[in-house]
Amino acid sequence: MVADKTMEKTKLHRSNNCDNRFCPICAWKKSRKNALKISVLMQYLREEERKDFVFLTLTAPNVKADELDDEIKHYNKSFQRLMQRKEVKSAVKGYVRKLEVTYNKERDDYHPHFHVILAVNKSYFTDTKAYIARDRWLELWQKSTKNNLITQVDVRKVKATDNKKEVSEIAKYSAKDSDYLEDEKFFDTFYKSLSGKRLIVYSGLFKDASKLYENKELEKYKELDPTQYIYQIFYHWGQQKYLETEKKLMTEDMQKEVNNQMLDEEDFEDE
Repeated sequence: MVADKTMEKTKLHRSNNCDNRFCPICAWKKSRKNALKISVLMQYLREEERKDFVFLTLTAPNVKADELDDEIKHYNKSFQRLMQRKEVKSAVKGYVRKLEVTYNKERDDYHPHFHVILAVNKSYFTDTKAYIARDRWLELWQKSTKNNLITQVDVRKVKATDNKKEVSEIAKYSAKDSDYLEDEKFFDTFYKSLSGKRLIVYSGLFKDASKLYENKELEKYKELDPTQYIYQIFYHWGQQKYLETEKKLMTEDMQKEVNNQMLDEEDFEDE
């Protein structure tokens, strides 16, 4: 870690990562990086492409453990059918979609669902030919899943001034470690169902903007980290927590490397 002179502001500088999506620490880091990326993409699309955004949550009835893998595959196919419907295809100019799975301990079942940010024209909310009302979204999702038992979808406009809640929903973990680390049985279910699957998907304008982001062509939309870091702190894992092993002042060269850099992660609401 690196820290400022008060030791109150710290950030991770280097680490040996396993990069496994089921590692709580790596998942937390990945979520923070995703949050920044999605925020930048939205800012770029809002300013350069003149787009607004709709936040859409798609659900279906919960399923048992042995049905979860097939249900997720069904979700993916259903979502593609939804996006190919004429009125949706006409209105939506791109999307970023995240799969999330939660576990209900009381019923011992699983709830896969999609959080989606849709890019739409600024005229979408006033154009009666383009606008898709909440009840129509529900009807289209029922038809796409071929499941009339679905009774809920959530649709709302993303505020131009504050999109942290929506970004948080997209960027956060696909499964809470408090769910899948509670018991080996639960972990096996999550592992089997989520391994090898794309958890975040970019399409249309979001996919184009994602390529620009990865090529560092959207750096101007990032904020400069104002903190001046002067200490480096070393830790190793032991006794079920990270233990500090050394603290020292950074060299001038390292301070130049660390300070006055663009943020590469973003804080977000973590439930």
